[in-house]
Amino acid sequence: MKLFIKAIFLTVILTGCAVVPAGGGPTAVVRPLYPVPAPGYLWRQHPGYGWGWYHPRFGWHRRW
Repeated sequence: MKLFIKAIFLTVILTGCAVVPAGGGPTAVVRPLYPVPAPGYLWRQHPGYGWGWYHPRFGWHRRW
């Protein structure tokens, strides 16, 4: 039973997405999986690939 509780606890703590209720309904807060590649990059949502690092001058990191 203790192993099961630890597994649930670790699953909740180590997930990359936290759901936070906001105003009209739930909103997902998506955090980056790796640090900022260079100064000037912003964490944005890409219409086709999801979340990633974007630079206003150089475009998407990893050439999306």
